[in-house]
Amino acid sequence: MDLEGLRLAVYRGFASDGRSPSEAALAAETGSSVEEVRDGLRALAETRHVVLDAEGRIVLAHPFGGMPLGFSVMGRDTLWWGGCCWDAFAIPHLVSDEPSVLVATTCPGCGRALAWTVSRETPPEAPEVAHFLVPMAQVWDDVVRACGNQRIFCDEGCVGRWLAATGESKGYVMDLPQLWRLASGWYAGRLDRGYVRREPSAAREYFRSVGLSGAFWGLD
Repeated sequence: MDLEGLRLAVYRGFASDGRSPSEAALAAETGSSVEEVRDGLRALAETRHVVLDAEGRIVLAHPFGGMPLGFSVMGRDTLWWGGCCWDAFAIPHLVSDEPSVLVATTCPGCGRALAWTVSRETPPEAPEVAHFLVPMAQVWDDVVRACGNQRIFCDEGCVGRWLAATGESKGYVMDLPQLWRLASGWYAGRLDRGYVRREPSAAREYFRSVGLSGAFWGLD
């Protein structure tokens, strides 16, 4: 089947409705059978365009989540699940019909509710920080765990409390303007035919261009 057509149907379905398109809907959209869609989704998972669970359901089609994963992203007409803080901040840059969105989550360190208006124009001026537990070079070793641990905290004190409670080692911390710059261009073109995805482990130049040091990708 046309895997690029299937990829576009998945991503455009998420962009339009905020939820994973059903296998039946994807079959109708692509003129394929449901079995061909299942095989196609597995092929897209092998090339890291989607992440599937054990039952073959779409967990992630970055930046869209197929289920609640810590971040809600509310547009004018649509609610999305952001796969992580990076993805949540990326959605308004990808979905052109939404000039801004309300991104909401809770601080893992203290449980406080957090929310920001995120637009394509300027980064949110806010005191919170984003913590990336897993270096980019290791993200695909366990992508669901890595994305689930790209979170936003009230401050570095809350990061420290969470690390002490979980026994994890400190990862990369950035402010929200830096997170916004990271997210702004990462998925450019993902809703278009012919998109070429970036491997985080091979994207040093992009990370450098938005001001991130080698510690972020874990290869230096």
